[in-house]
Amino acid sequence: MQEITQSQVIQALDEAAKQVYRNLPVFTYACQNHSSVHNFYPTCDNNQWTCGFWPGEVCLAFEHTQDPVLLHAAAILAESFLKRIQNKIEVDHHDMGFLYTPSCVSLYRLDGNQRARKAALMAADQLLTRFQEKGAFLQAWGTMGEKENYRYIIDCLMNLPLLYWASQQTGQSVYSDIAKQHTRTCLANSFREDGSTFHTFYMDPETGGPVRGETCQGYRFDSSWARGQAWAIYGLAISYRYTKDTSCLLQFEKASDYFLSRLPEDLVPYWDMIFTEGDEPRDSSSASIAACGFLEMADLVDGEQAEIYRSGAKRFLYSLYESYRVKNPEYSNGLVLHGTYSKQSPYNTCTPEGVDECVSWGDYFYMEALTRLKGGWVSYW
Repeated sequence: MQEITQSQVIQALDEAAKQVYRNLPVFTYACQNHSSVHNFYPTCDNNQWTCGFWPGEVCLAFEHTQDPVLLHAAAILAESFLKRIQNKIEVDHHDMGFLYTPSCVSLYRLDGNQRARKAALMAADQLLTRFQEKGAFLQAWGTMGEKENYRYIIDCLMNLPLLYWASQQTGQSVYSDIAKQHTRTCLANSFREDGSTFHTFYMDPETGGPVRGETCQGYRFDSSWARGQAWAIYGLAISYRYTKDTSCLLQFEKASDYFLSRLPEDLVPYWDMIFTEGDEPRDSSSASIAACGFLEMADLVDGEQAEIYRSGAKRFLYSLYESYRVKNPEYSNGLVLHGTYSKQSPYNTCTPEGVDECVSWGDYFYMEALTRLKGGWVSYW
């Protein structure tokens, strides 16, 4: 697979920004559903874990175009996130980073919006309430301490940047300390010897010790859910940036090698990495997330290794650009086709929806990866 060229990067960002403009009338005073329905996103209230990604696209479109209209729209959206955290609307879970980093940390970085900063700091405080001392992890869902919910999931590595940011903003180490503790627990339990990942990992509420790895969204407990593997790749790269802990770098290398070893010819994974061929649904979002992780790590290592990661990301992006991007706005109001939100199997517990559709985070991370390749971007994460 060839690499995406710089002119293709600019073309793809031009197209993405135009699609964002088209969507502003619908998604400025309403949120975007987690996934499309027949390739078109419906609106939703600001109550899903995925609602932060659309505002992130608006911020990235502003960075590409410098049009203040987009910054104004981002500020309107940020107000709904401040209202959400102030009123504790569907925030009793670990996904504060997914919600508030691309929507509010981004806006604060771009123009110093103090209400966005306030919302993001309140979200970081909310995330701290999910920390379990016994086991040293951020509990993903459910009533705190409940045995059947005494677990975390691999995705949470991407919620930790909100805590590192909060430490930088406040000068208080409690945020970064908890982020580091969760990372250590994840490194100790969530990765198999071959670099693959468990989606979710149960801990013992009495002793805090490890119990077992399971899946909710992957094909089965001993497979590796593609998006979870991609979250691990990107999350480890970001953790390495903040901590310079070589264990994050070493595990990133193993997780990346596993990811690359399970890809089909066009480099866009199936929804679970147990599949490498056939007619199972793809998950284009996993390729975009992994591309961001590769580009993040390329900035943190030197020489040949950096070039390998950068080249890998460019090859992912070329495949997405060539075969998965939305080329006609009459076909879809999203950016990238063939994502998978939640695919049911005989062995998992998820509700099937958003299969072979655009997915909100897939669109966001596609734009982020392109923005990274354009150059000069300061990370929101």
